[in-house]
Amino acid sequence: MEIQAFGTINYIVLFVYLIGVMLVGVYFARRQKSADDYFKAGGRIPGWAAGVSVFATTLSSITFMSIPAKAYTSDWTFLVGQYLAILILPLVFYFYIPFFRKLNLTSVYEYLERRFDIKMRLFASMSFMLFHIGRIAIITYLTALALMPFVHIDPLTIVFLIGVLCIVYTFLGGIEGVIWTDVIQGIMLSVAAVLIFVTICFQVDGGVNEVFRLSAEQDKYFPSSSFEWSWTDSTLPVLIIGFLFANLQQFTASQDVVQRYIVTDSIEETKKTLITNAKLVACVPIFFFAIGSALYAFYSQNPQLIPENFNTGGILPFYVISQMPAGIAGLIIAAIFAASQSSISSSLNSISACFTMDIYNRFGQEKNMQQSFNTARVVTVVAGILGVAASVYLIKSNESQLWDAFNSLIGLMGGPMTGLFMLGIFVRRANAGSALCGVIAAVVAVLIVRGFTDLNFFFYGVIGTLMVVIVGFIAAPFFKSKSAEELNIVTE
Repeated sequence: MEIQAFGTINYIVLFVYLIGVMLVGVYFARRQKSADDYFKAGGRIPGWAAGVSVFATTLSSITFMSIPAKAYTSDWTFLVGQYLAILILPLVFYFYIPFFRKLNLTSVYEYLERRFDIKMRLFASMSFMLFHIGRIAIITYLTALALMPFVHIDPLTIVFLIGVLCIVYTFLGGIEGVIWTDVIQGIMLSVAAVLIFVTICFQVDGGVNEVFRLSAEQDKYFPSSSFEWSWTDSTLPVLIIGFLFANLQQFTASQDVVQRYIVTDSIEETKKTLITNAKLVACVPIFFFAIGSALYAFYSQNPQLIPENFNTGGILPFYVISQMPAGIAGLIIAAIFAASQSSISSSLNSISACFTMDIYNRFGQEKNMQQSFNTARVVTVVAGILGVAASVYLIKSNESQLWDAFNSLIGLMGGPMTGLFMLGIFVRRANAGSALCGVIAAVVAVLIVRGFTDLNFFFYGVIGTLMVVIVGFIAAPFFKSKSAEELNIVTE
């Protein structure tokens, strides 16, 4: 069985979407007059829009396609990660956001210099920048790889459409353009998820009842084996621990998410940001898992519709192209592009914020507003080009097994970053020397575990975070702390 052609109507819908997000960037370009506008939107963003942006930023195109594929081939155990994101939000609101807003930060890593020293700020900021350039490359690469068989567009062209257009509208519109395109993209993702699920249910004999009956019969929700403890497999207890720390990293130590806390004009609006994100996380991701179950029911009843030796990782775009009406299919594929672009554009603006504030403005002579603004835009372009170039390299070299390797780097880079913020906020006795000891111990520990054990990569972030906090606490008496007056600025 041949894979159905994408079709003229679908191409038109896709390109209308791509032109639309470009125009959003053009529209907000006129408001970008300073680095404060470029990174904070002058506090003009309503809380609900920032919340949708957080949701869209954390949901990449890989998640959009891989969750249904996992539910189709396996089970729903990874759903637990979505709800742990909701569980940590009260902690974020009551303990982290007051620090970030009180200090009026643009780069969240400025806090680490005020609390510890410049070394900790640079370590975290550079880790973030390197990580997100890699993230841009891998999301673009895997999206191109997944869509290529279905949209019949050369993978390099897909990379161009995703990456270069992201660079342009992020360059023009700054964080304001990014957030409002995220709102469009977040709505598209949510509507697409519901639409796909409903469409499949109408095509399954027995409808939604049959979908859930078959999944229950095949033990495809939370099988009993998933509740067992394992040091190597991604069972439910491992996922709970791993996702808890991964979400802590994302919501407390990652510039792309934390930046959304400071684009509103008040802490009440920031609260709306978290509440809106929590509502979306509570409702939308479950549809991605339900889509996987619905696809399983549909293709169990219609096995002849799947080509031989088909890679089930592409089951969602395959269904969309082959079974959904022209125009609707184009809209769904546009939503996959949207998921990719919402993550990439956020990474670009955040990388620019980190470099401009943590390196360019921090060192050398004092910079004026225009110099900082110009640098911010240049860095956006450079970071985007590096990410796109790395993605092109991955396509040309036909790399594989990237996603697992990339996830393991979250523990190596993200774990120590998360630990530094926890150490600074919750351990008053900690100081610059003990923080440095904690970071070194964390990096060494994760490298040893990664290189010499079969420990599941979900534990890497846990080890990285806890090593910084524990060693930072124990080593504190051996180093000189800041004065009480200096410490009060960042711990009260």
